[in-house]
Amino acid sequence: MRRAGRIMAAALLGALWLAGAARGQSPQTAAEPALLVADQVYVTAERQLVAEGNVEALQGDIRLQASRITFDRASGKLTIDGPIRIDQGGSVTVLATSAELDSGLQNGLLAGARLVLDQQLQLASLQMTRVGGRYSQLYKTAVTSCHVCADGRPPLWQIRARKVIHDQQERQLYFEDAQFRVLDVPILYLPRLRLPDPTLERARGFLIPAIRTTSQLGTGLRLPYFIPLGPSRDLTLSPYISPKTKTLDFRYRQAFRTGDIAFEGAFTRDDLQPGDNRGYLFGTGSFDLARDFQLNFDIQTVSDNSYLVDYGLPDLDRLQSDIELIRVKRDTYFGTGLIYYESLRDSEQDSTLPTRVADAAYQKRFFPKGIGGEARLTLDLHGHQRDSSEDILGRDIARATADIDWRRNWVLGPGLRADWLIGLAADSFAIRQDSTYPPEVTRLTPRTALSLRYPLTRTAANGVVHVLEPIAQLGWSQVNGSDVPNDESGFVEFDQGNLLSLSRFPAPDRREDGAAFVYGLNWSAYAPAGWQASAGIGQVFRQDADPSFTASSGLAGTSSDLLLSGQVILDNGLALTGRGLLAGDFSFSKAELRGDWIAERARISGSYVYLDSDPAEAREDALSEIWFDSAYQINPNWTASANLRYDTSTDQPIRAGIGVIWRNECVTVDVSLNRRYTSSASVEPSTDFGFTIGLNGFAVDAGTEKYRRTCS
Repeated sequence: MRRAGRIMAAALLGALWLAGAARGQSPQTAAEPALLVADQVYVTAERQLVAEGNVEALQGDIRLQASRITFDRASGKLTIDGPIRIDQGGSVTVLATSAELDSGLQNGLLAGARLVLDQQLQLASLQMTRVGGRYSQLYKTAVTSCHVCADGRPPLWQIRARKVIHDQQERQLYFEDAQFRVLDVPILYLPRLRLPDPTLERARGFLIPAIRTTSQLGTGLRLPYFIPLGPSRDLTLSPYISPKTKTLDFRYRQAFRTGDIAFEGAFTRDDLQPGDNRGYLFGTGSFDLARDFQLNFDIQTVSDNSYLVDYGLPDLDRLQSDIELIRVKRDTYFGTGLIYYESLRDSEQDSTLPTRVADAAYQKRFFPKGIGGEARLTLDLHGHQRDSSEDILGRDIARATADIDWRRNWVLGPGLRADWLIGLAADSFAIRQDSTYPPEVTRLTPRTALSLRYPLTRTAANGVVHVLEPIAQLGWSQVNGSDVPNDESGFVEFDQGNLLSLSRFPAPDRREDGAAFVYGLNWSAYAPAGWQASAGIGQVFRQDADPSFTASSGLAGTSSDLLLSGQVILDNGLALTGRGLLAGDFSFSKAELRGDWIAERARISGSYVYLDSDPAEAREDALSEIWFDSAYQINPNWTASANLRYDTSTDQPIRAGIGVIWRNECVTVDVSLNRRYTSSASVEPSTDFGFTIGLNGFAVDAGTEKYRRTCS
């Protein structure tokens, strides 16, 4: 057993040495319990320890297989006869016909060696030499991540080199006299080449290049270069050159112990706006501070209205830069922030928009023992400012709100639930640069509501559980004080989330006034087979109509539009969701329908949106659009995709695109074609063609073996 243990230790040290060469680990004496299995183990007359016949040495996640292992105690030389196979954790595999190592296991020679890194990249050579315990030198080497057929057919691509050096510490591959070959045809000669091995996640060097062709910029090449700046920072510089533009994109990221930041942007000189410096800057950050506070910021700025569209960036029509400090605990909430808006719409002027906004909010929950239930105290501060100094157009407003309410629920009789709420809100407004309103306004709004719910359940013979819940609410509120400008509540959404709210305006500058009655009915079904469905209906009746509600909000008049909603989720991956506001003349003022289907090889998503014309919401004509997005895996190698945005009200497309991806175990090719049809004073219709190709094993994860080509 001692003899077997010595041979086992030598064999495992050799395995550690070879695996360390691939993964950048320092060779060290095995400390974990190990096992050696062989047909026979003996000592020769020359005092050599020999294990032969189906030799296997195992330690941890390392497994060494060989036909014979010989350890010469006098010279310290370890000789391994092949075929040799060493596996470590499924990520490193070494194959060789024979190997010889010195006593320190720092230097050695492997014949007919093949090294496979991270199950992606394989390096096959006539000979591999270990030098200095750090470098592995491979001679007359072929490097590829493609599947190599035994019939001698060449792989799709390979790099042939006279010499390849693998630096296990830096995890880099250095090539000398290299040729890049496609189907064994030399395409490019490189006297010197450096590439990271697949185990290095953040390597300095070029990333996947991309070719982009647009009708405005022509055909250009984008070549990203990644620069790690330590373990927690990196910078990516991406020159983008075409006949009509010279652009330098950049991205900077940094991680801290308590948060992270990321910035991306570009500097451009192009023929679209000759002589002008163009570009953009987007940034985000988030930090966890002491006492459970969190600091977040977001930066968005651009040189002109059309830059984002011209360069295929997110098509935003308003930019928002903000910074906020928040803390959320079980019974308290605090948040404060500053927001700066910048409009990219040709029809808007930033000087007359409330571009600077400040907010602060605090909420505390109490649970009084004497009366039970829950009490809430809310304090809210808000202010917004316009750059313009004109009367009315340059209106600035500051608001302070204090709100206290108490709520409690009871379960009566056979399951009737009653919810009672009572509260009082105080609003104080300071209005500047608007002569149509008083400079100071104070309002008090008491409110109360009683809601009743009676959920009913039934289980059908097929196991489907049905839940039916009728809802009714009687509410009252009274606004005492003068009217104020409607700057915060210009757009109102009437949906399931605010059906039972006493005020459906999004901000306190508008509050519902008077008595109101609400009814609703919810139904849902849950099947043992996995499908489920739900539907809802609701309506609001008021004592007096509120003129602040627009016609398309569904809340104008003394009776609201009928709120309809429904959802079906099937066990085959299909989901349909719809909601709408049905008016008294059986026409919809707003409607939305969305469908999603996710299968093993297909993904389809579609939406239909309809908004009726409403000048009060700056919509002179009805809006009706269809959105469609899909992807289909034709076979293990080919995936196709398509997207469409179509304006059905004008019968014109807005955007359309198609794409195809071909991939196997060693190459990924992505081709896309997109067309934008809309135009404005600063934006013209354009066509965008994109093409990228990546060599898996260096820059792209190879994925699973389902992409591997066959050799038959």
